[in-house]
Amino acid sequence: MIAIIIAGIGSFVLSILGTPQYIKLLVRRSYGQFVRDDGPTSHSTKRGTPTMGGVAIILATVLGYLISHAVTQTWPSVSVLLVLFLMVGLGFVGFLDDYLKISKQRSLGLRPRAKLIGQFLVATVFAVLALLFPDSHGNTPASTQISFVRDIPWLDLAFGGTVVGFILFAIWANFLVAAWSNGVNLTDGLDGLASGATILFAAAYLLISFWQWRQGCAEGLDLAAGAPHCYTARDPLDTAVVCSAIIGACVGFLWWNTSPAKIFMGDTGSLALGGALAGLTIVSRTEIVGAIIGGLFVAISLSVIIQVVSFKTTGKRVFRMAPLQHHFELLGWNEVTIVVRFWIVAGLLAAVGLGLFYLEALPRLSS
Repeated sequence: MIAIIIAGIGSFVLSILGTPQYIKLLVRRSYGQFVRDDGPTSHSTKRGTPTMGGVAIILATVLGYLISHAVTQTWPSVSVLLVLFLMVGLGFVGFLDDYLKISKQRSLGLRPRAKLIGQFLVATVFAVLALLFPDSHGNTPASTQISFVRDIPWLDLAFGGTVVGFILFAIWANFLVAAWSNGVNLTDGLDGLASGATILFAAAYLLISFWQWRQGCAEGLDLAAGAPHCYTARDPLDTAVVCSAIIGACVGFLWWNTSPAKIFMGDTGSLALGGALAGLTIVSRTEIVGAIIGGLFVAISLSVIIQVVSFKTTGKRVFRMAPLQHHFELLGWNEVTIVVRFWIVAGLLAAVGLGLFYLEALPRLSS
């Protein structure tokens, strides 16, 4: 429990004090945001704002997490190290994308193929390693079974054997990583929107992971033999610790990222946070309910898909502009109004997802 508190406080202090120093560094190097001419006209004032702020989020998260283990004299878990691998790996892909945009002063950084290859390599390494390293109970960081609030036995990707299970799980993990990283990337269009929504998501997962730790399967018991309410996540308590670190880092960053933003997280931050969210859903075995908890990211992603499909098939646009937040901008909504209302929606969806998670556990606990 103390590790959760230390991780959150440590990452918050590092983020809120370190980000302004990082801003000064970016200003000295003229690493400012490039703004597309076809975006909302109100965004022209954002041109030149320091970007690549995701570096501050990543460093604060990783250092806050490591500090908590140093203070409590415990070792990091395999599950969380893999989540951090996703975060840092995708953050590096985003950093390359941001750097090319800034250095060449254009909206296109990495070419789409190069970006997808980078995401694929990081996600595939994560997927392979996540099915290894069983603990004393045989639980690995991830499972080949697709999960709702826990693994679903009849949705086992390893139905054709171990090799088939590895391949299908790698495909599934790549889908989740791509969906979450691009979802957060699309959400990062207004000051504070993505970081605020990520805080709500991580807070929900802190509660889920802590509950899984308290209700973890005891040695010698499993779901079929006497412990129907327990959870088989490998390292739930440490997952709660990293959730706390992510929250602290994002809150500290949000202090400088709220409107009018002094710094943007850029693709460095959005891809990194998206990777972390994907990792959290996988190692906690809650992949489907995660889509409800992070429903704002899903809705914004769907708005882009709907817009593209509608325009290519009918020649008409459903929204004035996609992603969804820009549609409301063109309707005349103030940026801060959109951000706060979207935060409210994100919070409500997180509450619904949490409710479904705990609702599933109640009948089992009362039996």
